[in-house]
Amino acid sequence: MAAWNLYRHRNSDGSSKDWAVRSNSDGSITTRRGKTADSLPGVSNRYGVKQFDIERQKQAKGYVLVGEVDIDVNGNVVFPGKTSATPTQLPEPDANPMSVPAPPVEALYWTVDCHAKQTIRVELGIEVRRLIGVIQSVSDQQSKPEQDWDGWQQFIDATLNAETFELSGQIKSVHGVLPWLFLLALKAKSFKGVEIDIATETARDLSVDLKAEQDVLVFFGTDLDSIRDTAEVLGLLKPRLNLAATMSDTDDCWF
Repeated sequence: MAAWNLYRHRNSDGSSKDWAVRSNSDGSITTRRGKTADSLPGVSNRYGVKQFDIERQKQAKGYVLVGEVDIDVNGNVVFPGKTSATPTQLPEPDANPMSVPAPPVEALYWTVDCHAKQTIRVELGIEVRRLIGVIQSVSDQQSKPEQDWDGWQQFIDATLNAETFELSGQIKSVHGVLPWLFLLALKAKSFKGVEIDIATETARDLSVDLKAEQDVLVFFGTDLDSIRDTAEVLGLLKPRLNLAATMSDTDDCWF
């Protein structure tokens, strides 16, 4: 049996569900899921997704690491030193964990899971290229980031033939703010069957509301006013009303 990282999510009704993940030698990852029990029946293999990134996303959704376990081919969960595991034997996450300072943000973590219908996948590919084109036009007017983001090519390749795909990666401060804005703009489109998750180093899930993400703007060394024009073009902010222009237009209407 291979080692897995086991996570648990507590539901509001008191029940819980478990999720486990491991990396394979061929570069894929295998995940298992199910209600908290001595076995996890649901299983799937995924390519193009890094274990570290998907664990971050699960943590952002409220899953808590239980520990490292073994899981056999039938999905039976076995903790080290034990022959089997039952719901009562599974260790509980600490209900009152010690408060520790949040680590400094070093990167954003993102995953994309596209299993939409083909028509939606075609629309997604068109939108990806449109957004990248818009960003290229505005980036020509800005200073070049310290390091190129490899996500641009990943998205172009993944959407080229309108196939289903899964992607994951990081955005560091050296990549600049544009990759994050691109993902937010794509997420804001809410394509059915396309899940886009973005989380901070502390596993906080990010929204598409830029005004609520001031700490992320600081992480990129910028602020809302500095990126407003770009955000408006991408549809993340409503254009500001130009009062001077409005009053000028009104003056032209006087007789």
